[in-house]
Amino acid sequence: MALHVPKAPGFAQMLKEGARHYTGLEEAVVRNIIACKEFAQSVRSAYGPNGMNKMVINHIEKQFVTSDAATIMRELDVEHPAAKLMIMGSQMQDSEVGDGTNFVVILAGALLEHSEELIHLGVTPTEIAEGFEKALDKCLEILPNLVCYTIKDYRNVEEVTKGIKTSIQSKQYGNEDFLAGLVAKACVSIIPEDTTFNVDNVRICKVLGSGLLNSQVVQGMVFKRQIEGEVTKVEKAQIAVFSCAVDIMQTETKGTVLIKTADELMNFSRGEENLLELQIKSIADAGAKVLVAGAKFGDMAMHYINKYGLMAVRLNSKFDLRRLCKTVGATCLPRLTAPTAQELGYADIVCVEELGDTPVVSFKLSGKESRLSTIVIRGSTDNYMDDVERAIDDGVNTFKGISRDGRFLPGAGAVEAELAIQLIKYADTLPGLEQYAVRKFASALEGFPKALADNSGHRSSVALQKVLEAHQNGRKNVGIDIESESAVCDVLEKNILDLYQCKYWGLKYAVGAATTILRVDQIIMAKRAGGPKARQPQGSDDES
Repeated sequence: MALHVPKAPGFAQMLKEGARHYTGLEEAVVRNIIACKEFAQSVRSAYGPNGMNKMVINHIEKQFVTSDAATIMRELDVEHPAAKLMIMGSQMQDSEVGDGTNFVVILAGALLEHSEELIHLGVTPTEIAEGFEKALDKCLEILPNLVCYTIKDYRNVEEVTKGIKTSIQSKQYGNEDFLAGLVAKACVSIIPEDTTFNVDNVRICKVLGSGLLNSQVVQGMVFKRQIEGEVTKVEKAQIAVFSCAVDIMQTETKGTVLIKTADELMNFSRGEENLLELQIKSIADAGAKVLVAGAKFGDMAMHYINKYGLMAVRLNSKFDLRRLCKTVGATCLPRLTAPTAQELGYADIVCVEELGDTPVVSFKLSGKESRLSTIVIRGSTDNYMDDVERAIDDGVNTFKGISRDGRFLPGAGAVEAELAIQLIKYADTLPGLEQYAVRKFASALEGFPKALADNSGHRSSVALQKVLEAHQNGRKNVGIDIESESAVCDVLEKNILDLYQCKYWGLKYAVGAATTILRVDQIIMAKRAGGPKARQPQGSDDES
């Protein structure tokens, strides 16, 4: 006779066996805080221009070597639900501003770390969360008064370079002048008159070999491909774009043909050949000099393309076809017909160039009306070029921010130090327990100049003391100097500027993530779906 074993009382009796349930301060709140704190500390050492690189190997064993927090978090499969909340805040920052992902995680982690001390002292998580929200409101009130530089004309390459430089510097320290110049040139040249700037319009093409300083901006598009035909360069080119294959059309019906003589065989295939020749001749007569197709070129078609002196380029990606149409102003045709004058695109030069031993096809527009620009990155290894691409991506996103709101705050930890000092003064005016949370918020902000000093090899407590002392004496723009022995400098003189929008949203998302995690007092994890894990495929006998 089977004995009936009663389930444990409480939540466990409602859920399937194997479900986990944590509740209360010690089990839920503190456990969440510890997980987030660990995660934030690992990303913290990657903060700033001298931040350490992390080597991340993702689930398909692709290797990344980078100090970019967004990439580290995207490629790590984080399981912990509370740490995931922090990552979501950081991803929102990435989609809103495109930079400052590390800021969000470090601040959220520091807030939680400091709130753990308050919880042990007996302050409730709700009071801490309310205190953090009050501190955030105060910070957002102070921020506009700290603006130290504004870009009014975002078509001025010099000004834009100055604004972009800091965001690139944090990833590619030492190459920021060259890269900021490239990004500014690429962005300013394609800004539309009336509509907003689209980040997607700056393309990146990575070509292995040579050095970073041989990177360049091309007005138009560059593809790492070979061409199909014999013509390698066309000037003032009219371009016909097709999404289909350039080949003999297959007939709809199947039939059997009885051929008795050699002449009949010759005449039978001649009909198809003539039709194909007519199609390609009509495209050439329409004025097209370059044929771009989204699928293969047949051998017979290539014969006629060479006969009429056309250049043939094949692009496998429909997104590349779409972007090329946008760049050269062409219409993508679904079948092989002669294009009208409106459907043809135009490029000043279409040519094949060899960069190192890599052939690339360039569609160049030297006129003003270029809609897309491509930054061709050169570098010694793929990993290095990937990192440069991430720096350029941050620069392009910063430019997008400048085109919306050109205000800048002092960088290098100056803003955080000023906010920390003002928050401590504000905490003295609060009557309740929230004042402790506001003080801890100030301590969390002090962590940024401290992290910059730590990562640069300065004694962080001494450097932080110097910065706070300068701020108390009314010098709002003093931050950490990562180069000199003195460890502090006036950031305006060094042109270290952070985008206002980046700090504004970063503070909001970090506090949002931290208060959400603090207010969680129960974790209920259902039993995982699925049976036992599938067995791994066995290696071959040779390996064993």
